[in-house]
Amino acid sequence: MCNLYNLTTNQQAIRDFVAITHDLVGNLQPSIDVYPDQYAPIVRNNEDGRELALVRWGMPSSSQALFEAAKKRADKLRAKGKDVDFDELLKMEPDGGTTNVRNTSSKHWKRWLAVQNRCVVPLTRFAEPDPASKVEGGRTPNAWFASSADEPLMFFAGIWLKDWTSVRKIKDGLVTLDLFAFLTTEPNSLVKAIHPKAMPVILSSKDEVETWLKAPWEDARTLQRPLADGMLKIVDVADQPKQIAAPEALLL
Repeated sequence: MCNLYNLTTNQQAIRDFVAITHDLVGNLQPSIDVYPDQYAPIVRNNEDGRELALVRWGMPSSSQALFEAAKKRADKLRAKGKDVDFDELLKMEPDGGTTNVRNTSSKHWKRWLAVQNRCVVPLTRFAEPDPASKVEGGRTPNAWFASSADEPLMFFAGIWLKDWTSVRKIKDGLVTLDLFAFLTTEPNSLVKAIHPKAMPVILSSKDEVETWLKAPWEDARTLQRPLADGMLKIVDVADQPKQIAAPEALLL
């Protein structure tokens, strides 16, 4: 499951690739490492065109997942002899968000698969933990995957949601945010050797981007497939992750 990616590109290249009409992000940093529950640029449709915007990574988790998490927290509080208002506890259950979407047939995700909720997420490379490279006593290093073509810019096939109210972090309480996540699928042979469960759904051509952003779901769903073998390569990257805390940190 991809929980780290990088965008290193000319911002104009994003505008040109996706035919952006509205740029809401200002000037992006030349290189951005993006982690879950942080802001990143996405391209989404608006009423009169297509816009580049900063949105927080992590769509809402399912109501069942939040219910089970709140139930566990309530049980722990009751075990300590404390009174519990379960409805209030559930309302305030923290949800850091779901970063990757696999089962598009689930009721939870079906409501956000129409054109108005689809987006594409620009990237240059993405990371998966590589257990085979771990040194005993150290943390697991990342393997980085990038395009094997001359043009490094690629796009995740994503979905987004406007003005969702939830608790992302307990200290912040209820917040209302735009959110996004991207789809995953079975891995191709290169990714499977390191991460056998899944890889992100990657769009590498303008036609694929247009299909994802404009086509009926019956056509768009065909893009939820692994990138063809030979279209990715593993690249050497200094594994020194840096955190992006707020939208302003993405801008020059």
